[in-house]
Amino acid sequence: MAEALKEAQEAERLGEVPVGAVVVREGKILAHAGNRVITQHDPTAHAEILALRQAAAREGNFRLPGCVLVVTLEPCLMCLGAIIHARLAGVVFAARDPKAGCLGSRMHSADVSWSNHHFWVREGVLAQPCSALLTAFFESRRSLRRGSEARS
Repeated sequence: MAEALKEAQEAERLGEVPVGAVVVREGKILAHAGNRVITQHDPTAHAEILALRQAAAREGNFRLPGCVLVVTLEPCLMCLGAIIHARLAGVVFAARDPKAGCLGSRMHSADVSWSNHHFWVREGVLAQPCSALLTAFFESRRSLRRGSEARS
């Protein structure tokens, strides 16, 4: 998770929502990425998707059996779909996303009982620093917005 947090910090430095992800197999990092939705002008450029793309390219296969996705924020519905299609063994996430999280907050992975692939989930790893990074980012954005509205 420490590596995912570094990716989130880099994403924040670029003006992105600070989310980072790594794909790991047997303790070895295969891929790492931070959000790039804004800089790439791509609504699918979530950290999870970018890390899964890298790992799949490295492995030469869109299936990533035995791999674990480690991410600083609970994955959304789009990322849940990618997790299922990649056939990941599991997902570890730090902070819950009460608005869009699909591994416990808005829905559970068990809610996709129709899927022929199931994976384990572990949450709360380094939750405090990952949550603090996100909270500070959004507070800063709200403060900037209030400042610009006051000048108008």
